[in-house]
Formats: sequence, C-alpha cells, structure tokens
Amino acid sequence: MALIVQKYGGTSVGTVEKIENVADKLIAAREAGHDVVVVVSAMSGETNRLIDLAQQVSDHPHPREYDVLVSTGEQVTIALLSMTLNKKGYPAVSYTGAQVHILTDSAHTKARILDIDESNMREDLEAGRIVVVAGFQGRDEHGNITTLGRGGSDTTAVALAAALKADECHIYTDVDGVYTTDPRVVPTARRLDQITFEEMLEMSSLGSKVLQIRAVEFAGKYNVRLRVLSSFEEGPGTLITFEEDNMENPVISGIAFNRDEAKLTVLGVPDEPGVAHRILGPIGEANIEVDMIIQNVAADATTDFTFTVHRNDYDKALAVLKKTAGELGAREVNGDDGIVKISLVGVGMRSHAGIASTMFETLAKEGINIRMISTSEIKVSVVVDEKYLELGVRALHDAFNLEQAPAA
Repeated sequence: MALIVQKYGGTSVGTVEKIENVADKLIAAREAGHDVVVVVSAMSGETNRLIDLAQQVSDHPHPREYDVLVSTGEQVTIALLSMTLNKKGYPAVSYTGAQVHILTDSAHTKARILDIDESNMREDLEAGRIVVVAGFQGRDEHGNITTLGRGGSDTTAVALAAALKADECHIYTDVDGVYTTDPRVVPTARRLDQITFEEMLEMSSLGSKVLQIRAVEFAGKYNVRLRVLSSFEEGPGTLITFEEDNMENPVISGIAFNRDEAKLTVLGVPDEPGVAHRILGPIGEANIEVDMIIQNVAADATTDFTFTVHRNDYDKALAVLKKTAGELGAREVNGDDGIVKISLVGVGMRSHAGIASTMFETLAKEGINIRMISTSEIKVSVVVDEKYLELGVRALHDAFNLEQAPAA
C-alpha cells in the first residue's frame, strides 16, 4: 500500500461542486489501496477577499493579526472537504496547520517550516481515515498562527510528504503538468513526462508559475518524488525527480520567461575597489532584491554598472540609486522598466556546447537585440525589450525543436 500526499489549489476547491470532485479523487485513491493525506488551499478568491478586508482596516495590518485572518480561508476548505468525505462514507479528519503541529519560525506572512509532528496523522491513517490538512499555515514556538507566503500550500504538501516518507506527492493544479514553455505563448508547447529538481528550480526562479520555488527546494532536499497533475482531467502529469532517474536528458528541457523585470544603470562611476558594494549596499538595505549584474570598465578609469530588479521595486530602486550616484560623482543614472528575461533551462547543457550561440543567433535573425546575458551550468538567460517577448520565446522553441519529444 502506497502513501500518497495530494495537494489541491484554490481553483480545484473553488465551489462545493469542485470539492465533491476532489472528494471523489481521494476516494478513488483509497479504493486503489492507497493511504491518503490531502492538503488544500482556500477556495479561489477567498484569500484575496480576506486581504482586501485587512487593507480596508489598515494600510499596514499588524503581521500577527494578518496571519490570523488570512489563515481562516483554508479552515473553511478542510471542514467542507472532510464533511463531504464523511457523507460519502469515507471517514476523514481535518487539521489546521497548528493542530497538525507544523512548527515554523516567527516570520509572519513568510514563515519557514522547522519541524512537523506526524504522529497524529499516522494514527489516523492506521485507523483508515483520510487526513485533510490546511495548507499555507503553521504555528511558531509561542503558539502564534503563521502563514508561509503565496503558494505556501505546495510547501505544506511537500513537507508533509517528507515527514511521512510518502511514496509520492501529487500537486493538482489547473494545468496538466510542466510544459516546455507557456502554451498560451507557444501553442505547440509540449508537456514534459519528467524534469529534474534542478531544472524545475531554475524554471520556478526564472518565471514559471507552476510550483512555488520553496516547495521544489524542499522536495529536492528530502528526496520527495513530486508529480504535477490536472485537477480537471486524467493524465500522467509531470514527474519531478532526480537526474539519475533520466540518464538521457534533453539538451533543453524548457524556456522560462519573466515579465516582471526592470533595469537600472549608473554611468561613469569611478573604477575602484568597493564601488559595487557602494552601489548595491543601499539597494539591499532598502530590501530590494537584485537579479542580473553587468559591469563595463571604460578607458577613462570609470565604470558603467547595470543591474535588474523586480518591476514593482523599480521606482524605489531608482530613487535609491540616484542618491548613491550623487555621492559617487557618477555621470548619469538611467533605467528601463520595459524589459523581460527569457531563459533556456536544461541539465543537458552540461555536456553540449553551442547552446548560447544558437540562442543568440536565433534572436539575431528575428532582429531582437540582447541587453544583458547571464549563464549558469544549466541555464542561459537574456534580457530583451518587452515587445519581443513572445516572438523570442516562439523562435527559440522552434530553434531547439522543443515541440518534439526526445528520442527514446
């Protein structure tokens, strides 16, 4: 008998009818002989409604009370799903994050899981019950309710699977797996049967919204076999696993892209030790994350320093940079919030040369100018003007024949 942890997001439990559908899936798994633990999100739109209520009360709600409020959405779902299962003759028991003893740190709204006491869940499973757990939440050492940040239910599911040593963790979403790229941009995008943890981490960090990046990190760290499946249609989904499980990896597994990019440049900064820290130190102190960085040294002993930030941080970063530039005696500061990042990802790059040159040649043929380049062992990222995003992704998808499954 296998132990399966399943997770259903907000769109999967958005109505009573959809909750009935989830119950039927859980019953099917039980009938197939599996023990089942299920993690659920709040019903679609509910978390946003609660956040809106909080913001009506205060522009800056108290973090502890904010977590108390937004965690209630999942509590509704676990109760309704457990009621539905019991009605159908399958004993079920619901748990909030605190009740199942998901211990987190005290960083309200973005807490991290420290430990899980799985003993109550094991007792329920041994008694033949389906265990229904609220995602996205836990409690700290002081007994305060905490939440794990947007997408945190994925992390809850993976953490429970790790604690219970489950055979697989199934993440049910509104897509039927991980694709070579977004099918809304490239209609010929192909569902991947399998992808490595390393590749999925890169895809998630580079803009793919299928899984929360912390959930992928957790799964990789604790060797949890993760499968992405559709809530609304049957299919094998995509298995996220270790590289050794798929020795013949394709050169490129997928193309990720991120529209939420902005670029800042400070020109004519003195080329001397410590200048990078003097530029980026105040940016970090303003709690702004920096992504890509380029530094060019000119013949006149000055340097031009360019970096990218999230588009939401653009105005704040620009104001900080202008102040710093004045202190450094820089010649000019400029910025651009109309850029995007396109990235090729694949563990096969390790053993194949020429990926970057093919990428650059493909974009050049389409008249797309590359503003910045960043590489790692399994990815190549470029920054281009936003208007070229879809053209660039489609051209690269064709150039690397990603619509065709690799030969067995």
